[in-house]
Amino acid sequence: MSVDQEQSWTSILLALYGAALLAASPVAGYIADRFESRWWPLIVGLLAIGASTALLCVGTHLSLWIIGRIFQGASAAVVWTVGAALLVDTVGKDGLGQAMGYIGMGMTFGIMGGPLLGGVTYARGGYYAVFALAFALVGVDIVLRLVMIEKKHAVKWLQQEKEQVGQQAVETSGHASPKKTRSAVLTLLASERMIVTIWAYFIVSVVLTSFDSVLPLFVEDTFGWDQTGQGLIFVPLSVPHISDPFFGWINDKFVNARRYMAAGALFTTIPFMVLLRLVTHDSMGQKVLLCALLVLIGFCVASLMPPLLVEASYIVAEKEAQDPNAFGKGGAMALSYGILNSAYAAGTIVGPFFAGFIRENAGWKTMTWALALLTGVSGVPILLFLGGFLFKKKRSETAPSED
Repeated sequence: MSVDQEQSWTSILLALYGAALLAASPVAGYIADRFESRWWPLIVGLLAIGASTALLCVGTHLSLWIIGRIFQGASAAVVWTVGAALLVDTVGKDGLGQAMGYIGMGMTFGIMGGPLLGGVTYARGGYYAVFALAFALVGVDIVLRLVMIEKKHAVKWLQQEKEQVGQQAVETSGHASPKKTRSAVLTLLASERMIVTIWAYFIVSVVLTSFDSVLPLFVEDTFGWDQTGQGLIFVPLSVPHISDPFFGWINDKFVNARRYMAAGALFTTIPFMVLLRLVTHDSMGQKVLLCALLVLIGFCVASLMPPLLVEASYIVAEKEAQDPNAFGKGGAMALSYGILNSAYAAGTIVGPFFAGFIRENAGWKTMTWALALLTGVSGVPILLFLGGFLFKKKRSETAPSED
């Protein structure tokens, strides 16, 4: 293709990946819940990622790249949704927030660090070196899945968990009820808690991908940075996510504080986003200011991720505690994370267009307060509904399913 078409098709291929991720995530989650084991869906998803990456590697025609990106998005949907559900199955409730913090940390490092690592590898090793790295990562993951033993299978060798096995048998018998249930998707979407969790996760994606699209061009125009500098500007935004597990631990220790943690994170981003407008010219002070503000925004996003990821599992668990047949046989744990993943995928499509359009037509300063307005307004429903309606909280705390 011509040089003039490269940028357009790069954007189109990224959008195709996001669209496939958006469409496939709920489907992958629903199907995964119908399997008794998470092992097979994970293996199939990883093999599919390897196959789709191979299509991109050997592709010499645009049609192969299109198919490869769509296939890659769909297979990534399977791996992420099933992987999150497997973590919930394995980790006890008391440590779920910290475990989800590790997921959030890894996901952010992958999204932000992937382009930088790929660019360095390409510059040093060439085209095939990038794909060799991708194949190696997929291969390691497949090996780890092959040796993995799920908790539900390992429990028969752990005598101290006999009581849990008995409880699972009772719960399973509840699923055999002939009572007709409505769609698992509709049951989840009927919950205002699920709706605000989906929205907040969408906003996280919009914010991160907005920076992904505008920061490289901004530092190039303002500071004259080359591609290396444009990649390194994401380091201040990514490093704070080392603290994701810590914020997850706080969520585990103070369960009722998660609404305040999540809403507070969104509200706190407002001044930091607005202050980005002060970065206007090339000087050392301006560069330090930009990096410092990105670090603070990174900490806000880091404290927001674990409460959202944990909330999805709480919603499913509480509905099943009230009615074991609420979602039918297999439950809806993977489905809930599939829906969340769809929200994130939607954000990856909206974010670059949202920030890019505003910056191009109204400038950097307008874009910063537009993002601040988006996060600030989103904090209100999170404060009111995350974990249950705020003003009904005291009355419902006596119920065993509140947390």
